Amino acid sequence: MTKTFTKQFAIVIFLILFSFLCWFISGKGEYFNYILHTYLEKNDKVQVDSWFTQILKENWIKPELLNEAYDIISKNYYSFSNTPKSDLISWMIKWLVTSLGDKHSEYFNLDETKKFNETLSWDFEWIWAVIQKSDFWVIVERLIAWAPAKEAWILSGDIIIKANDIELKNLSLFDAVNKIKWPAWTIVSLDIIRPGEKEIIKKEVIRKKINIPSVDSKVLDKNIWYVMLSIFWEKTWDEFKTALSELQSKNINSLIIDLRDNGGGYLETAVSILSNFVEKDKVLVTTKEKNPLNNKSYFSYGNANKKIPIIILVNGNSASASEITAGALKDYNIALIVWEKTYGKWSVQEPFILSDGSEMKITIAKWFTPLDHWIDWIGINPDIEVKFIKEDYEKNFDRQLDEAKKIMSKLLETKNIKTTIDFYNNLKKEEEAKKLWDITSSWTSLTWTTTETKTK
Repeated sequence: MTKTFTKQFAIVIFLILFSFLCWFISGKGEYFNYILHTYLEKNDKVQVDSWFTQILKENWIKPELLNEAYDIISKNYYSFSNTPKSDLISWMIKWLVTSLGDKHSEYFNLDETKKFNETLSWDFEWIWAVIQKSDFWVIVERLIAWAPAKEAWILSGDIIIKANDIELKNLSLFDAVNKIKWPAWTIVSLDIIRPGEKEIIKKEVIRKKINIPSVDSKVLDKNIWYVMLSIFWEKTWDEFKTALSELQSKNINSLIIDLRDNGGGYLETAVSILSNFVEKDKVLVTTKEKNPLNNKSYFSYGNANKKIPIIILVNGNSASASEITAGALKDYNIALIVWEKTYGKWSVQEPFILSDGSEMKITIAKWFTPLDHWIDWIGINPDIEVKFIKEDYEKNFDRQLDEAKKIMSKLLETKNIKTTIDFYNNLKKEEEAKKLWDITSSWTSLTWTTTETKTK
């Protein structure tokens, strides 16, 4: 009797447990899911709190605000249970880096890091323009020397809205790049919005796989040696040294160094090139880090070269090592700077790989000129500004180089950089005054004609 009762009791208990399990699995156990989810959230919150609390408190920031926001979202956001925790952490890190307000400091989640590394290893053909993604489409940040995009007269600041009739607005930067790149010698059709132009501009660019020469040199007008540096690579110094040897062998007495569209490269290469013009042991550039003990100055190796007049051409795409070169020669009054303000990239970034494989690129140091000028975000202002006009683009006329040759003639005449700068600045003021006078005269003439007509 007892055994039979015990057996029946066990069967009843089993059936109750089995029914409960079926009820739970069928979605009736929402309450238990809620309890479980709340428990997990509490544990997550503790992890977030422990992760941020120490750092935030050290910086006099209340970590309670972060937890408060997290609590509100986790308890009230309808789809919170479907949001991967890895995405939450990823976005928190991304916005933490973004809040620094430094466009050169970036965070790449795991997927972005993989795509970025793939991009670095790709051997693809391109239009050779540096682009960045904005909220709307893709913006051309700068052009690389010898670039097909430059040959097609695409300009910095152009907004690319379509590639081969495909909208780029809602694409990531990686996907937008994929729409523009393709095999060499194929054509990509780009729809462009250009500031100041009313109509959409259509450009066809031939994609190329280019082998960029870092130095190109030639003689201009018999007594001017022209050297263009497209980048500061390891071999650039040797190529530049060869170009200088040619200059000396031809007994040419002036030099134009073209750093337009040169986005920089190795700091050591810039130091080697500058050492050809700056006296031995003089400071060329200084890097300053958060810890002053890590600050470092780079000095000239010295040279036995004869001093000659130098003009440097720069533009808004001249950055980093280009600006170090121009900045040092300007500070020591060795060269005259012509065209427009440079890009303003005077910082050093270091990559940090996180434990999950994602990556942060953080600015760890700033560069300073010999006279301790810090121009990050500001750029180097030219001594003499020369602007392109619309007709120059249409006729493919290099107005800056043409003006640089005229300025060099004046510099050879005056043998003084400041006197030459003052001459051209006064000339510019006279031209502006003449333009103003012409406008005023035409307006006065028009007013007089109108009055005379009314009188008649």
